[in-house]
Amino acid sequence: MANIRPVSDLRNSFSKISKLVHESKEPVFLTKNGYGDMVVMSIEAYEDKLFESEIYNKLKEAEMEAKTTKKRFSHEEVFLELRQKITAAK
Repeated sequence: MANIRPVSDLRNSFSKISKLVHESKEPVFLTKNGYGDMVVMSIEAYEDKLFESEIYNKLKEAEMEAKTTKKRFSHEEVFLELRQKITAAK
């Protein structure tokens, strides 16, 4: 369930909000005059969201590429190429 607080809580209860976002690893939504204004989250949660977003973007790219080409690779071909790149990088 979303944690929604008035923006004044950020000033009046900063330590409680900080503790909440770190323990729950979920964002706190702040409102101003009854309307959504901003989101507060821990750096760790923010970095996790960025990483997750990057993964989804890469998967979307792969899906688009798969739709535009008929070429497919077996897992043996993929792992062989990866091993060669790792060996060459050493």
